[in-house]
Amino acid sequence: MGTIWTASAHIITAVIGAGVLTLPWVMAQLGWILGVSYIIIISVVTLYTSNLLADCYRTPDPVTGKRNRTYMEAVKNILGGKMHVICGIVQYANLGGAAIGYTITTSISVV
Repeated sequence: MGTIWTASAHIITAVIGAGVLTLPWVMAQLGWILGVSYIIIISVVTLYTSNLLADCYRTPDPVTGKRNRTYMEAVKNILGGKMHVICGIVQYANLGGAAIGYTITTSISVV
């Protein structure tokens, strides 16, 4: 039987994400040297992908290029052709799967 506390915990887990909540566990399992190294590596990867995404805001030049107002528009301008359709299908499938997972988790918690 779920309580309001367990339902709240599951909702917070879904909103914050499992990646953030596993960082304390990683530190506990790997120790100070490997745990901190892992967190630094993840931070560098996040910074790199954020910079890549920011560079896609304007194409082909980051300062004077045409603005890409949506993710699909950026993919279309960078990859061209039909790749933006394939990328859109993958993106929306991922979004749908995440929404289904969150809905199931929330409904189990509420019950």
